[in-house]
Amino acid sequence: MKNLVILGAGTSGTMMANHLRPKLYLNKWNITIVDQFKTHYYQPGFLFLPFDIYNENQVKKVGKKFIPKDVNYVQKKIEKIIPEENKVELEGETLKYDVLIIATGCKIAPEETDGLLGPLWKKDIFDFYTYEGSLALRDKLRDWQGGKLLVHITEMPIKCPVAPLEFAFLADSYFRDKGMRDKVEISYVTPLSGAFTKPTCTTALNYLLKEKDINIEIDFAIEHVDNDTKEIVDYEGRRIPFDLLVTIPTNKGDEVIEKSGMGDDLNFVPTDHNTLQSNAHKNIFVIGDATNVPASKAGSVAHFEAETLTDNILLYIDGFPLKKEFDGHANCFIETGNNKALLIDFNYVTEPVHGKFPFAKIGPMSLLKESVLNHWGKLAFRWIYWNMLLKGIAIPFVSRNMSFKGKVFDIKPEKNN
Repeated sequence: MKNLVILGAGTSGTMMANHLRPKLYLNKWNITIVDQFKTHYYQPGFLFLPFDIYNENQVKKVGKKFIPKDVNYVQKKIEKIIPEENKVELEGETLKYDVLIIATGCKIAPEETDGLLGPLWKKDIFDFYTYEGSLALRDKLRDWQGGKLLVHITEMPIKCPVAPLEFAFLADSYFRDKGMRDKVEISYVTPLSGAFTKPTCTTALNYLLKEKDINIEIDFAIEHVDNDTKEIVDYEGRRIPFDLLVTIPTNKGDEVIEKSGMGDDLNFVPTDHNTLQSNAHKNIFVIGDATNVPASKAGSVAHFEAETLTDNILLYIDGFPLKKEFDGHANCFIETGNNKALLIDFNYVTEPVHGKFPFAKIGPMSLLKESVLNHWGKLAFRWIYWNMLLKGIAIPFVSRNMSFKGKVFDIKPEKNN
């Protein structure tokens, strides 16, 4: 018997278990998935918890229920990967593998910024990229009386790069609904030179920030947080005061990647951008937030990656060349408040553009245009996530690679090699 081991039972790892189990013969392959946590979180829901749009039970379930019954589920901490020996060390156990899938994700590292974990942490400084952080922020917002609210990104890359913008837009709606928007000054602080990484999308988002009276502070590379004066300070000495700081700390890959000597400076695994094979080890594949590929760290990207990766693992097992297929495809709903959202669709080389999705000319969803339908699409994705995406069920009419049908381009898009 041969062994395929999946490290991580989050979105990516769970999808891969469900994709591969029906395709690998039970009498030839054992599949084992390892994760130290019992709970599986719907991480896009963390955005909604602070505003009482979702409750706790809507964003978490027991993870094991989504793992196929013929997959070995090991709930232990991963200590180290030893690729030279094709083995993984766990707490009190060693697993041998013939094929390894790294799906260990990424997490916030607030300790990377001086002063962030100071006396104001979880009092006037919060994150919403963790379950605990979202709940703490929800409790804060319920009673907050107003002041200077900063929505701040420490550095890129981060999970779901549009989420901070969504938070700012939802905060605008939240305080308007409470009749206290005039008591809240919202500023969006980013290390980027604009609201987003893609120029066309940045133009649309800058317009929305202006329309909603949200200040934007660009090119802000934070050096430390001054807890005494309640200011964030960049490397040039620029200081921005706050009464409430909602920050997205540095995002890093799992510490096991660092322990194993397999990652870059942020513990992301160097990965072939198109095949999702490890650059260093041919029998190791990487998916989702654990990779260093220049695509968004988001669930939609992991979903598209999983389809290509499944094909490539089967090709690798059979000794055939891998498909250089994955194009960095991502599509994201961007909540803009007032029960509306934008939808963007892009890949490695093509920025978000106008048009219709998923059907050319018909839609029914519009790209880079606010609509109520896009908002309901965002909310409906939670059902799709629990009932289709995690289980490896294809989402109809949504292709793994970016389709150019129904898109409006100013210039002809480049093709991915």
